[in-house]
Amino acid sequence: MRIMLVIAYDGSLFKGFQRQKNVRNVQGELERTLSKVYDENIIIKGAGRTDRGVHAKYQVVHYDTNKNIPYLKDRLNKELKDIQVKKVKKVSNDFHARFNVKEKVYLYKIDLNGKRDSNYYLNYPKKLNIKKMKEAAKVFIGTHEFHNFTAGYRDNYVTTITKIKIWQFHEVLYLKFYGYAFFRYMVRNLVGALLEVGKGKIDKALLQKMVEGTLDKSLPTVSPNGLYLYDIKY
Repeated sequence: MRIMLVIAYDGSLFKGFQRQKNVRNVQGELERTLSKVYDENIIIKGAGRTDRGVHAKYQVVHYDTNKNIPYLKDRLNKELKDIQVKKVKKVSNDFHARFNVKEKVYLYKIDLNGKRDSNYYLNYPKKLNIKKMKEAAKVFIGTHEFHNFTAGYRDNYVTTITKIKIWQFHEVLYLKFYGYAFFRYMVRNLVGALLEVGKGKIDKALLQKMVEGTLDKSLPTVSPNGLYLYDIKY
């Protein structure tokens, strides 16, 4: 049978989601704990890999087993350190945490006072034109080729962003991105680009050219610490 877990974790305490040798990572920590509880080797598949420093409010994984473990959620939360199991659900054998995703939501937090914990916010105590940032964000909506905003080589850089929300509350600027898939460093690069607009260093027209592919340009990549995998829809 196939089991789905919804988990949350503090990315500042791990070297990323992906299993790696000799460093603490979410996948390895979760697999070791599951294998201990089930007394068998458990391998998980995740909805996506969060980089070092990136947090998750809602990450999804699945794995296969033939055992039923009573009070599994409670047992896992008792054993795990710095990972919270929010939900346990038995799913169909064709469910896949990654390939069945319909939408992912990422949230980025910027402290405009520059006084909050830098493990969880980008501290940016400089004046920004948030109105221009909101207007510029519209160029990213829709299906585009995002090679100018992605780190590393891919065969295909096309994906769809369905919505971007930007708002300020209590001196914190929030940027929320909704879409089918986000590539490596993509959200961090989009935030970096919008900050350049807010600072007045570039304009919406330049971002439009980058999205259209008529201009190749690199813009700043913001810290991973302010980034949260916020929700996943199936």
